[in-house]
Amino acid sequence: MSAVHALLGRERAITVAGLALLTLLAWIYLWRGAGMGMSALDMTTLALFPHDQPEPMPGMVMPPITFVTVVAMWWVMMIAMMTPSAAPLILTYSRVLQHTAMQGRMTNAHAPTLFLVCGYLAMWLVFSVIAAALQFVLQRGGAISSMMLWSNSAWLSAAVLIAAGVYQLSPLKQVCLKHCRGPVQFLTKHWRPGRFGAFAMGMRHGAWCVGCCWLLMTLLFVGGVMNVVWIVLLAVLVLMEKATTHGVMMSRATGLLLIVWGVATALR
Repeated sequence: MSAVHALLGRERAITVAGLALLTLLAWIYLWRGAGMGMSALDMTTLALFPHDQPEPMPGMVMPPITFVTVVAMWWVMMIAMMTPSAAPLILTYSRVLQHTAMQGRMTNAHAPTLFLVCGYLAMWLVFSVIAAALQFVLQRGGAISSMMLWSNSAWLSAAVLIAAGVYQLSPLKQVCLKHCRGPVQFLTKHWRPGRFGAFAMGMRHGAWCVGCCWLLMTLLFVGGVMNVVWIVLLAVLVLMEKATTHGVMMSRATGLLLIVWGVATALR
């Protein structure tokens, strides 16, 4: 029995290390600018009302950036932000597979776990394509800065803040959050065998997570798509919503705060 526990512990450590490495590489890519023409630190500022800030380098024109580059930036950002909050599901699934392997019913438990992760991240790729398209529209309309990628419009800022706040309080948000907070219940209800079953489960769980967090991610159009402070704060909020005992209460408190912030932005 001790040998079994040792093997399970080793396999769990490998899974944790893989997720940690994936998250670290994503953060490094973001920190280096993710192809946006400057480092993330250069595109980071602290401001309650980002639209009031002048361009730090007036007259400077950013080089053309392809749509694929912007999609990649959003997707890597989602990987950096969402992988930690998806870890409980991934680790629970991996542990179930390891027990199955120890009973001789499976020879390779890592492959289905990888497929689960790929399915989960595939849903965030879909979101990233939509976010990148919206970013191009907002940039061309002058609603967000073409260089710093933060809001140029008080009305855009207010609308996004209030919409995100209202959604935080909505029944749909709470339903999505409930699915994201219960990995055991999710696996019990939606279990599918095999690699493609794992991919389908990953996509399903990813869909619930996108439904839970998509409006929070649009807050980056307010504070700056590459603003490290906003990215970190949103990542921490998402993790606390999903993985702490007070996650639901925190979600609702955040909603009220965002609504107040949005109204204050509109009245300035």
